[in-house]
Amino acid sequence: MKTKLLLVSLTTICAGAFCAAEAPRVGAPAPGFALTDSHGEARSLGEFKGKYVVLEWFNPGCPFVQKHYKSENMQQLQKLFTGKDVVWLTIDSGAPGNEGSLTPAQANRQIVDWKMNPTALLLDPEGKVGHEYAATNTPHMFVIDPGGKLLYSGAIDSKPTADPNDIKSATNYVKVALDEAMAGKPVTTPNSRAYGCSIKYSR
Repeated sequence: MKTKLLLVSLTTICAGAFCAAEAPRVGAPAPGFALTDSHGEARSLGEFKGKYVVLEWFNPGCPFVQKHYKSENMQQLQKLFTGKDVVWLTIDSGAPGNEGSLTPAQANRQIVDWKMNPTALLLDPEGKVGHEYAATNTPHMFVIDPGGKLLYSGAIDSKPTADPNDIKSATNYVKVALDEAMAGKPVTTPNSRAYGCSIKYSR
């Protein structure tokens, strides 16, 4: 009886408030989505079918994000793989009025100021796509294979600090996952614990 009451209570809570989506599993199809980019163009995951895709959750005010951008580590990674026909989608899920939220004009200025190299910077002010992927931190990284399945989910690297000096000695999980997959090898680290600032969702 107690178990039944608990289940009823949880169902009631979820019906009346937001319940976090279950994180997509590595090996399962990546959730499809459509968002507008910083230039006002509609973009969708489906348009990149047949290509490797990287999703990078972004907040320029986060010191963990700044670690990888002010050192140019992220830009170099973006340039390396977009040069290999990998699609790199940077996503801002910060709610308007919260830290990390960018207007299209601010997003375009950020791209220029930091010399960013993504395929597109996508705006997700309602947090819909962030919740679909259960993205929790900036940066939170995902790699999707050409067949649309999730290859990697988690941190950008193995050093969960905001210190750029740690980058050289860290294992870059995203780079390793892409290198292995593109060479026809299994991904040795398909999951890790994302680190960084919490995403400031609207709900």
